[in-house]
Amino acid sequence: MTSNWRVLAIRYATARLPAAHLELDPDIHDAIGALDYFIWVATKGDKHIIVDTGFEPEEGARRGRKLIIHPVDCLRELGIDPEAVSDVILTHLHYDHAGNLDAFPKARFHLQDAEMSYATGRCMCHPRMRRPFSVNDVTRAIRLVYDERMVFHDGDFEFSAGLSVHKIGGHSRGLQVVRVEGKSRVIVIASDALHLERYLDDGKVFPMFADYEDVLEGYRKLRQLAGATGLILPGHDPGVISGFVPVRRGWADAVEIA
Repeated sequence: MTSNWRVLAIRYATARLPAAHLELDPDIHDAIGALDYFIWVATKGDKHIIVDTGFEPEEGARRGRKLIIHPVDCLRELGIDPEAVSDVILTHLHYDHAGNLDAFPKARFHLQDAEMSYATGRCMCHPRMRRPFSVNDVTRAIRLVYDERMVFHDGDFEFSAGLSVHKIGGHSRGLQVVRVEGKSRVIVIASDALHLERYLDDGKVFPMFADYEDVLEGYRKLRQLAGATGLILPGHDPGVISGFVPVRRGWADAVEIA
């Protein structure tokens, strides 16, 4: 493996939730569970690719999510100037992944055709389907189209040598994941294709989804992308933070995936 991308996971918020919010048919003994909220950075040399942009504080507060640090401030803490970022990959347009878009004035945003169609189409007439979206975030994404800064993709594509993006769908119609060739192994940033690591073993599904079958098929594709020795990085698992080394002493919420 020669690409040598580094992958950073930054926890910017957290939530304690009833087990019923974490999976279909929850075990009643698991009364309370936890979700963490992340943005990710793939970096090589002086190139920084941002994967997702987190939620805006007001939107998170409205939904009862506890902000640890503003997602944009996370990047500044890492020495990354958001105003200089050239590319942002949006795994999907849910509120906790596609807020703060205005903080990246020079960036191009990469999104699946199917995701924009879903977030702006007739499915949004149904309250359950539109619940994870913020109309403000979707409106900003539309403005990026008219500003010629939204780059649409239809399926899998190679973004850069050693970094590719793959459509999975399921949780949201145009959900995409990022496969990175790291220094020692492949790392798949699964985002919401896999909320919690244990779902891979027990076949559970987070109860917010556009297509149940595609969620389950997505688990198979994640394993395929990672291969026998790769790592699948779940999108909301608190174990991510405890399982890797912090990028800086005293900042436990940012880790390098190795």
